[in-house]
Amino acid sequence: MEPTKSRRLQILDLVSMSTPPLSVSLSQCTRLFGASGFTRLCKGLSLVLISLHILLHLFPSAITCLALIPARTIPFAWNLITAGYVEQSVYGVVVSTIGLLFIGKLLEPVWGPREFLKFIFIVNFLTSLCIFITAIALYCITGQESYLYMPLSGFHGVIFGFLVGIKQIVPDQELPFLKIKVKWLPSIALLCSIATSFWSLEATSYLPTVIYGTYMSWIYLRYWQRKPETKLKGDPSEDFAFSTFFPEFLRPVIDPIASIFHRMLCGRLDASNDAQGYTVRGEPLPGSDPIEASRRRERGARALEERLATAPSAGELETDATEIV
Repeated sequence: MEPTKSRRLQILDLVSMSTPPLSVSLSQCTRLFGASGFTRLCKGLSLVLISLHILLHLFPSAITCLALIPARTIPFAWNLITAGYVEQSVYGVVVSTIGLLFIGKLLEPVWGPREFLKFIFIVNFLTSLCIFITAIALYCITGQESYLYMPLSGFHGVIFGFLVGIKQIVPDQELPFLKIKVKWLPSIALLCSIATSFWSLEATSYLPTVIYGTYMSWIYLRYWQRKPETKLKGDPSEDFAFSTFFPEFLRPVIDPIASIFHRMLCGRLDASNDAQGYTVRGEPLPGSDPIEASRRRERGARALEERLATAPSAGELETDATEIV
């Protein structure tokens, strides 16, 4: 098939009505998770993670300036930013680097390099800030100084945030062999981390980062991420509600609690969106209708699969992903 004719068929898929989500085939999964096609930004960030890990091994005292130590955060406030990029263990830097390269090659072409980097920076900073506040609160409650002087750092909060991003983009895709939908990845990964923390002290130190990283990434994608096509913020669809992280039988309990925090934390945002107007002459703007948002994700999933099947290079994948957005 000629390239121009193939491109026309791909464009027709994008503008067509929503279709049932397709399962990812083995060949498409191989293309997606193959070693080729890593983006330059992901490679650069991976180099930063590895370099900082080597720096800690050469100069162990650098951890006091780079990692998050709550008792020293007031004079060293920059560690709220640097802590997210410092891995203290070989296991941590390996997992974070692999997750950044392989998941980033899916998310960055869809979001764009600037939005991808913005997501990483905001999630890392908010995760560190929440950990700092939690450590201070635990010290005030228990009086144990260990909460103030334990060095905390790691990129794993962003890795869990990437899983939330995949949940938003292709929630109904199935993982090959496992037969598990992508939308359950953040919940399963978080549940495994909590279970592991009962047997491993090192896993316990990771737990606050992965919990806050997951929640802050959902907050950002749900309420703050700006949509270029609508100039509005967030994803109001029901498929991305907080209760979708939990099994269906728990949602009647989770939804009322989540709505309370929604009104407490995001009341001004809702008022701002209402003031800007989600409607024009009584008609909803594109992307503001939850049904339309769901259809857009389904079309995006179908288009993404077509790109994975036809795009041989990272450059072509980035160009096609930009067209999806």
